[in-house]
Amino acid sequence: MVRLRVEFTTEPFDLDEAPAHAVVGREIITGAGLDAVDVGPFGNTAEGEGEKVLSAVDTLLRKSLEAGATRVSLQVNVIASAEGDAT
Repeated sequence: MVRLRVEFTTEPFDLDEAPAHAVVGREIITGAGLDAVDVGPFGNTAEGEGEKVLSAVDTLLRKSLEAGATRVSLQVNVIASAEGDAT
């Protein structure tokens, strides 16, 4: 089983209050059953089992764009393999 870490931001930014696309993205990640979820004003991270992360990323992209995001920047990293080796 592969473990993945996803880091993402949605744009455009609004320094006064979180825009709808940012709220949607955070709700998806916090509700996806992932580990080590950290949401912040300029970036969000989460770790978990590979299929859960990939499913959350799919939903994140679709729903954030529907909610008005003009850009979603993300990075997905493999953090451990089935044997538990970090890569």
